[in-house]
Amino acid sequence: MPRTLILKNIPDELYKRLKASAEAHRRSLNNEVIVCLETVLRLERISVEERLAQARALRSSLPKDKFQPQDIDSLKRKGRPGLW
Repeated sequence: MPRTLILKNIPDELYKRLKASAEAHRRSLNNEVIVCLETVLRLERISVEERLAQARALRSSLPKDKFQPQDIDSLKRKGRPGLW
């Protein structure tokens, strides 16, 4: 049975980040908080082998000619100004 949880004294910066994340994911603030909590407090831990299998399955499902390593590196650098 779902429960109600009331959060108090949320720091302004955290609230702004949650709200922005909810908007970016097209979710309500409530649903965004639930997703964040589920992600952090996941009851089922995925083994390293399972995580690798998921990553390999995702990689093999991507178009081979679209994602070259040098293109990915370039895009990562663009998304992380000042780190390269």
